[in-house]
This record gives sequence, C-alpha cells and structure tokens, in this order.
Amino acid sequence: MRKYFKRNLLTQMTLLIIVVILISTILVSVLFSFMLDNLVKQYMGEQALIVAELAAQNEEIIEAFDDENPSLAIQRISEQIQRTTDADYVTIANRQSIRYSHPNPENIGKPTATSNEPVFQEREPIIYSGKGISGEAIKAKAPIFNEQGEIIGVSSVGFLINNVEKQIGDYHQKLFQLAIIPLIIGFSGAILIARRLKKLTFGLEPEEISFMFKEKEATLESITDATITVNTDKKITSMNKRARELFYSKSLMVDSIFKEERLNLYIDEVIESNQSQTNKKLLIDKNLYVLDASPISDHNRVKGIVLTIRPLSEIKQLTNEFSKINEFTENMRAQNHEFLNKLNTIYGLLMLQQYDRALKIVSNEVSERQDIISFLMTSVKDPLIAACLLGKVNRAKELHVQLVIDEESRLDSVFDEVKSNHFVPIIGNVIENAVEAARLHSGQDAQVKVSFTDLGKDIIFDIEDNGPGVPVELEKHIFQTGFTSKQGENHGLGLAIVKNALEVLNGQIYIDKSELGGARFTIVIPQEIWVQKEGLE
Repeated sequence: MRKYFKRNLLTQMTLLIIVVILISTILVSVLFSFMLDNLVKQYMGEQALIVAELAAQNEEIIEAFDDENPSLAIQRISEQIQRTTDADYVTIANRQSIRYSHPNPENIGKPTATSNEPVFQEREPIIYSGKGISGEAIKAKAPIFNEQGEIIGVSSVGFLINNVEKQIGDYHQKLFQLAIIPLIIGFSGAILIARRLKKLTFGLEPEEISFMFKEKEATLESITDATITVNTDKKITSMNKRARELFYSKSLMVDSIFKEERLNLYIDEVIESNQSQTNKKLLIDKNLYVLDASPISDHNRVKGIVLTIRPLSEIKQLTNEFSKINEFTENMRAQNHEFLNKLNTIYGLLMLQQYDRALKIVSNEVSERQDIISFLMTSVKDPLIAACLLGKVNRAKELHVQLVIDEESRLDSVFDEVKSNHFVPIIGNVIENAVEAARLHSGQDAQVKVSFTDLGKDIIFDIEDNGPGVPVELEKHIFQTGFTSKQGENHGLGLAIVKNALEVLNGQIYIDKSELGGARFTIVIPQEIWVQKEGLE
C-alpha cells in the first residue's frame, strides 16, 4: 500500500487540488446564492417603495381624490405607472381603505386585503412581505397627503414572489454556469501544477527529497573549510559549521548581507562570467583569505554562488606557529639560494686553483652573516621581529638590493604573542614593498635602509628606499584594498593589511620623501600595557 501511494503522488496531488477547488467553488456559489436572494428581495422592496412614493406624490392622483368618480383618472394613472416600473400591481385606496385602482378592475371599490392602519398611524411609508388578492408579494405602502398635509389615502405597490423567485432562479442559473469556468480552469491548472512540481523535483518523492536535504546538510557540516552560499543579492542563504565559527564575531549569519566591497565585486565577476574562480586572495574584515567561487546555475542563469573560504596566513589554533614557520621558511629559502650561488663560485675558484680568493669569499660571507645575526640577536629582543628582519635581509640580497639596518637601532620591547602576529606583517610588507620599488627603479643600485627605536612612548620604524617615491596625490589611496601599481592578480593587499593591522595596534604610518631619493615610511606604535621591556616583568 505504501509503495502504491508513493508511485501515485502526482495523482494524489491532482485529486487533492481538484477537490479543494470543487469544494471552494460550491461553497462560494452557495454563499453567493444566499446573498443574491437577500439582495434581490431587498432591491425589490426598495424598488416597490420608490414606486409607492412616486404614486403617492403624483399630483394628478391627489387632485383626482376630489373628483366625483376618482377611480376613472386614478385607474388610468396607476396602470401607466405599473407599466413604466414593471411592478406587478399598483393600487390606490382612500382613507377608508377602499380601492380606487387595481390591476383587476373588478376589485375597484372593494376594501384592501391588508390593513393600512400602520401607514396612517406612523404617517411613514413601509416595506413588508404579505399575501394579498394577487398572491404572496414584496410590498410597499406610502401615505398620500393633500395640500393641507392631511392623509387622504394610501398607495400600495407589490412585486409578486413568484416573479421575484423566477428572476432569482435566472440569476442562479447564470451563476452556476459561470462557476463551471473556474472549475475547468482549476482542473486544468491542478494537472499542470502537479506535473510542473514533479518536474521541478526531478521526479523525486518527498522522502527522497528529505533524505537528500539531510545528506547535503551533513556533507556541508563535515567540510573543514568555511562554505557559504549567497544569492545574486549578496544575501547569505546557508553557512556550514566552520563558516559560523570563522565569521561569528563579524556578525555574518544566514539572511545577512556581505558588506566588503571587494568581495561583492568578486561575486559580481563570477555571476557575470558564470564560471568558477579559484585561489582569489581577498582581505575580509582585516584578515586575508583565499576564496574559491562556483556559480549555481539554472538554464544558464546564475541563481547563487558557493564560496569556499580559507584563512591565508593563520589558523586559529596554530596562529603563532604558522607565523614563525612562514618567516623561517622564507629565510631558509633565501639563504639556500644565496649559498648555492656562493658555493658554485667557490667551487669554480677551487677548480681554477684560486685558493686565496675562495678563502676570502668564505671569510667575508661568514663574517657578514655572523655580524647581522649577532646584531639582530643583541638589538632586537622580540624573536619574531628579529626573524622577520633577517628574512628580509636575505630576500634583499637574493634580489641584489642593498638592505642596510642602522647600527644605532635597538628594540628592547617584546610584544605578546597575539599582538606580535599583527606587528610582523606591518614591517614585513613595508620592507617588501620598499625592496621591490628600489629594485624596479634603480636596478643594481637599489638601496633600502631600515632603522628603529623604542625610546620614549612609541616604537618607531623608518623604512627608506631609492625607488620612485609615492606621489602626494596617491598617498591616501595606496592603503585601499586592491590599489596597486603592479601587473597581474593578487596585488593591492600588502599595504591594506598594514593599514588594518595598525588600526588593531592603534598605530600610525606616515609617508615622506627619503634622503635616498625615494619614499620613507615611518611606522609609529604606542607602547601600551601589552608591550613589555626585556627584563621588566
């Protein structure tokens, strides 16, 4: 039995819709029929009253009351009013209720079948249903006044119930004929809707749809990357567990809208191209992420986007370790490349039996590296910052850029682990930009100078280069996300990261002309309670 109903869901839905439409149509028709009966009877009563008042105010009828034989003129006028108004009868009677007119002339001169006392006493017209000589009728009576305001008679107008019911029956017939139209439309629509619903659900039964929904939900929740779906209005329609954890503090939830301008532009690009895009780096709420986007299409029309978001530089549980590994990896890569070049040179000199020159290169290399490592170890107490500076020295050497650290520089301040992860990207990105700018502008003569101090209330870093400098009109724009003078993708993020990190640390950055000919960036970080001096704990 269960399988039978499962196979015939389309039939069940069609029958259900048809039954609902049929019952609704019948109920509406019956209700409207009752309303129509009352409206017609009310209308007939009001119509009878109007005709009765019209007859009661007819001057010829009023004047005829003074005639020797009033019925001669009044009968003629009553018949004329009856024909004009389609009333079933118009009767005029005197104060003693003796008829002066009647559709049947034989009844003239006889008293009326119903009492006229209520009209005479109230001096007002009335509407009522009653049975008279002509049969059951909807009646209206109105008093007739002479010039002195005295009641001299009464006009009585009626519409026979038989005729009224016949008219109502005609209305009912037309009503039920019209009711067939929505029934036919409803039957056809029910079949079409049921078939379309079946098509939209890919022929799946409710149990199968329910299981697939639960399966999809469980799959999304198990994905370790943050997965978010949005519609074309940038409104979030679903988020998995990782996405809720990652963006909880940023007030992003289902039915909320993304406010990051670059992210919205990225979504627009995917919608317009209707193609997946991967490994897009974006800065979202002061953190850098890598995004993959896949469009949700229906008949080549994009209905939404699936975003897979991964933090680029940190994972919550391993933030500090990742930063250290990143700096040490860059340092080792630069050293490996540089040492490989030196080793090849030394090997060549040995093969040429230039032993003194080979020994001199080895001695200079050892001395130079020991000097810079010794200087950083004694002058910079924070290990992450020292590692960052060492990595940039090696990176600059690899790019044939002379990076000089002022010998008078000293940094005794030690950041806590959380704030250190904000400060290192600041100096790292600014030095990296200075090296690139100097290399592209000055070539083999490229120079970068770094100096720093924590004397006083602030920690100050100065980074200078002999690059092209920063035009005054661009100083306000270079920190915006996406602004870059470089070619290719994934640029325009470094200084935006610097700006956001400075906001976290309540710091400032200033741009000026360098004595080397390029730009000078001055970074100022206030020494607050989260900064401690070496030995002062």
